[in-house]
Amino acid sequence: MKYKCDKCDRPATYHAVEIVKGEKIEKHLCDECAAQDGMGLKSVHAPINQLLTNFVKATSGTEKPEGSASLDLACPDCGLKFAEFRDKSLLGCAGCYAAFEAPLSGLLERAHETGNHHIGKVPRRGGGASEQRQLQITRMRKRLNDAVEAEDYELAAQLRDDLSDLESDGAGASA
Repeated sequence: MKYKCDKCDRPATYHAVEIVKGEKIEKHLCDECAAQDGMGLKSVHAPINQLLTNFVKATSGTEKPEGSASLDLACPDCGLKFAEFRDKSLLGCAGCYAAFEAPLSGLLERAHETGNHHIGKVPRRGGGASEQRQLQITRMRKRLNDAVEAEDYELAAQLRDDLSDLESDGAGASA
């Protein structure tokens, strides 16, 4: 069923239903009348990933220009820069939380109702050694990628072998 604008009889493109004091009020307005009432629609629909990225940028508490110091921060474990996080909305490793603590704290507090520290469980069988091993693997992978990019294939081969040994030791321990 096509509706006409409540104000000017043009085809309605804006439809709203409000309940005021238990009474249902329907509004059918054209674009111009909706804009006059302050209810105009945006003509461009953004994809969800763009909306989420814009949300992260707006709520991360880092509304600073591109050349600002917080955008130059980098995680010492995985090498991710804060500017990359803002673009992709993904952190690289657990160390990113510590490296980006200041700019992320506002975002995390809003997302977790003023909480910004994890209070969940830690696996009993893993303990701290598991976290250290995972951190070491992450660092070695970063060094391996850097060696390949620098075309230092001897170092890359050694790191690959060391990484393989470290990962296989961990697989045997958890079995």
